[in-house]
Amino acid sequence: MNTISTALSGMNAASLELATSAHNIANAQTPGFRRQSVARQATEGGGVSAVVTQAAEPGQSLAEDIVTQMSASYAFKANLKVLKTQDEVLGSLLDIRV
Repeated sequence: MNTISTALSGMNAASLELATSAHNIANAQTPGFRRQSVARQATEGGGVSAVVTQAAEPGQSLAEDIVTQMSASYAFKANLKVLKTQDEVLGSLLDIRV
């Protein structure tokens, strides 16, 4: 897997975590609500896959969801930086060859 694909898979996983934790926060006061979480797994050759899972029991954890929001935001930004750096490197290589 190349750098771009790896970074994009990380961004997709982070986006899924942001959406899932936002869903949990929005539904925290719903009676019987079962929290969702994201399970990540490294893929062969690089990158990550992510799937949404649901808690077995009803309940909330606003602190965990807020921390997940912050963590996922940082992960998204880090992967975006990888894409920007890759773009700069490729642009520099093209400038050298022209």
